[in-house]
Amino acid sequence: MTKPITTLTRRRRRTRISAPVRRRFGLRTRLTLTFALGAAVLSAVLAFITFGLTRQNLIDQRQSSSVTRAFVNADRLSFQLPYASTPAMVNRDLNSLSYPNDANAALSNAGRWYATDPAAFTQDAIPASLLDMVAGGQAATMRTDVNGSTQLIVGVPVPNLDARYYESVPLADLQRTLDGLAWTLLISSALTTVAGALIGYWASRRVFAPLLDVGTAAGAIAGGRLDTRLPEGVDADLDLISKPFNEMAQALEDRIERDARFASEVSHELRSPLMTLAASIEVLENTRDDLPERARTALVLLSADIDRLQQLVEDLLEISRFDVGAITLHLEEVLVVELVYQSVSILGEGGVPVIHDIDTDELVVRVDKRRFGRVIANLLDNADRYAGGATSVTVERVEDMIQISVEDNGNGVPEDERDIVFDRFSRGSEGGNRSNDTGVGLGLALVDEHIRLHGGRVWVEDRRDGDHGARFVVELPLVDPPVPDETQEEAL
Repeated sequence: MTKPITTLTRRRRRTRISAPVRRRFGLRTRLTLTFALGAAVLSAVLAFITFGLTRQNLIDQRQSSSVTRAFVNADRLSFQLPYASTPAMVNRDLNSLSYPNDANAALSNAGRWYATDPAAFTQDAIPASLLDMVAGGQAATMRTDVNGSTQLIVGVPVPNLDARYYESVPLADLQRTLDGLAWTLLISSALTTVAGALIGYWASRRVFAPLLDVGTAAGAIAGGRLDTRLPEGVDADLDLISKPFNEMAQALEDRIERDARFASEVSHELRSPLMTLAASIEVLENTRDDLPERARTALVLLSADIDRLQQLVEDLLEISRFDVGAITLHLEEVLVVELVYQSVSILGEGGVPVIHDIDTDELVVRVDKRRFGRVIANLLDNADRYAGGATSVTVERVEDMIQISVEDNGNGVPEDERDIVFDRFSRGSEGGNRSNDTGVGLGLALVDEHIRLHGGRVWVEDRRDGDHGARFVVELPLVDPPVPDETQEEAL
């Protein structure tokens, strides 16, 4: 079944040579990382300030309340101690003071020490510097380690008596509060960093969306859709990119269309005089036996040049159709092995073996049979001109693709020429000179154009068996074989 396809345009092949560059993150990644880093730094600074202020505030509050309570207790002792005549009465007055359940108190009265809990807090736990300051009549506070825990010790002289009151307040609960606050701030900073990264990613998509549109449009133009344009008037800032881009695209389209029309018109104008010259050469060929030797030699050269010019004109016409988008494919689903056999036999290349596995007999491709035959013809002709002829044509399946390769035993294609050999008018180092080579350098370019229109690709490599020569490979996508009609099967 023949299936026409819409007109396609030529995709140009360009070889780019650039110095190696160091790999870097993309713009979107860098913007996302910038947002994430900014959020991390900001949240870390805020967390540090918050933790520092909260810690200082809590310690100041605990210290202030402890000092106030110590002074109150010292004033109370100044009234009670004169009436305490025995150590038991002093202990009773000391234990009657008000202080938190987890705090402990100690009292130095007339050179003797008393404690609410001698196992937890005694004079040995009080730093000597604090003892000296309080003994000198000055109230003081100090944070120190008591029995493995950090505690706040407040020392206050008892007014009007040779006594000094000390109170030890554990800071473990305060430390637990600060640890919990630190973890909370750390988790909040991590969440803020993640949120910053997400916002950065969202912002990068919004910011770089116009650039992606530019890249998409450039890719479309590179693929042959020369009428692709960017929208204008949407954003005044984006118009600074859109307008020059559209002007460049329009200039490129106009230039390519002018060049294509010129090549097409020149080719058409050359066909008529060439046909006249070819007819004249044919008349002379019929009387070549009557011509002198030098005239016959000139006739041979002239005939070869006419053939060369005719081939050049036909190829230029075909190339110009690609350039102006005047190519229409008539696709048919055919058995690829059978089509290759037919193409090789029609060309009179019966001496070239076609190699394939049995499991490729039923493989189906969707191609324009005339253009596919032109592809095989050009590859075989290329082998004849530059390598003395093809040695084999191989058909093999590679996953969901079919590969048709043409091998020869020539000198091969150097690696630095394997891309440019498919460019127009490029015949490589094996192109020869005009005396023994009638090629025009468009055969492989046409192969590349035809295969691209069919959704495939073509390349050249060394032969797999290691012998001298080149291996030109055409790769096309496979299609599922047609399902036979059940009614037709019953009729058979």
